[in-house]
Amino acid sequence: MGESWVPDLSETAGAKYLAIADAIGAAVESGRLRAGDRLPPQRDLAARLGIDLTTVTKGYEQARGRGLIGARGRAGSFVLPQAAIAAGPPPLDTGMNMPPEVAGGSLLAAWERTASALLRAPGAGGRLHYVPAGGRASDRAAGAAIFAGLGLDCPIDEVIVTAGAQNALHAIVAATLKPGDVVACGAHIYSVFLQLARKAGLKLAPLAAMEADALDALCRTTKVAALYVVPTNDNPTTATLDAGQRRALAEVARRHGVRIIEDDAYGQLSERTIAPLTSFAPELGTYVASCSKILSPALRVAHVRAPSVREALALAAEVHRSCVMAPPLDAALVTRWLEDGSYDRITAETRTEAAARQAIAAEILPAGRYAAHPCGYHLWVPLPAGSDQARVAEALRGAGVTAIPADAFAAGEGGGAALRVSLGGAITREALARGLTVLEMELAG
Repeated sequence: MGESWVPDLSETAGAKYLAIADAIGAAVESGRLRAGDRLPPQRDLAARLGIDLTTVTKGYEQARGRGLIGARGRAGSFVLPQAAIAAGPPPLDTGMNMPPEVAGGSLLAAWERTASALLRAPGAGGRLHYVPAGGRASDRAAGAAIFAGLGLDCPIDEVIVTAGAQNALHAIVAATLKPGDVVACGAHIYSVFLQLARKAGLKLAPLAAMEADALDALCRTTKVAALYVVPTNDNPTTATLDAGQRRALAEVARRHGVRIIEDDAYGQLSERTIAPLTSFAPELGTYVASCSKILSPALRVAHVRAPSVREALALAAEVHRSCVMAPPLDAALVTRWLEDGSYDRITAETRTEAAARQAIAAEILPAGRYAAHPCGYHLWVPLPAGSDQARVAEALRGAGVTAIPADAFAAGEGGGAALRVSLGGAITREALARGLTVLEMELAG
């Protein structure tokens, strides 16, 4: 039926745009409209019904929000498959990239059990008081254990605990860099660091590729103060540097005296970890490992390894200046989970769920049209030339999938149209499939 379909609005008592969306739903349910059918162009339908184009547009937007139809750019609007429609309306889009919610996972039970045990233990009231700058010794030792497992050995005096990775990055920039300093980075970088660098008056120098030769060429013509890198499952591009690339970058950094800011938010999600860049140039590297991206965004805890005790003290002072401390009970939870095995178990559950969602993406999206990490929960999706990034992102949000245009991550000019598409959060696998079907339709053009 498709383009010849016209809803009957003769008995409509309420808003006509809602009636159009209701009619689409009824036609899909009855089989008059089938998966893949192209709906009439909005202008044509408005003319046939004798109503304003705006009313039809709002009606189609309502239908998209209900997961009934998707848009393929200039090709128009099409009915989505039944499996996608059955997933129901999309959840609220927060705009954040976060771990997937694991159905039947152990996170909530472990949180309740451990928090209760900590608060019942002798001296529990101390967990609700101020802690020394940089964190308790036991929590810093937990961070050192995490680093050792990643191939980065360090004494606990070089470790501090921060209120998440964003707090850590604020402290690193404030303690080690000054306005006008040049920071080498990728063409697209984590948006929080991008905003932080601009606020601090840093000069970002995007590399054509995160490679030793590119960094060396920049350092030969420019005084580079630091290199910012997300080495595993880069946010947003999903790229992962292999051991050889990391060693080579560290050697160039050492040759030119360039600090390394290693924001390894996703390093622990990989089944096979790769030694950090910092392990190849420990005197230059500040390494950040966050719990928020692998366990829960509600855990505002990150562990930071500084190049020296002196720099660790300086970072601790900046953390104290900005937020005083990481939430002490959160830090204690993480420490206990490392001790009793819960940390590894919850991380493994996140890894498994992320891999399952990547499998859904691989089944729906055309091969070669996006980049991804096997255990990551976001995609980097280049769009066809001339695509309106904001419009495509809005279409995906209407289907419950978080999508951020490449512009939000651009460290320099240009770079082409692309989206960071998140697979995590509270969205179900079924709803994710619906949203990714919308994306597939957009890519098909």
